[in-house]
Amino acid sequence: MTNRDKYINAFINSFGVAADVVPNLKYQGIPDWDSVGHMNLIAEIEDAFDIMIETDDIIDWNSFEKGIELLKKYDIEV
Repeated sequence: MTNRDKYINAFINSFGVAADVVPNLKYQGIPDWDSVGHMNLIAEIEDAFDIMIETDDIIDWNSFEKGIELLKKYDIEV
């Protein structure tokens, strides 16, 4: 499984959306991506990549695309 697959699966597992919807997702863009859903997503991503995401990055993680940018700080290319 590629890093991109792992990343997309974190969104699918957190929000129950189809894979083709994931690249367009933004925080609060769907009902499930609220503050609780956000923390579930972060936990899924941390588990998938075996990392601990810093608080500032959790706050800044406001879209699928922004997450790809932030993961680079953890030496993860998506």
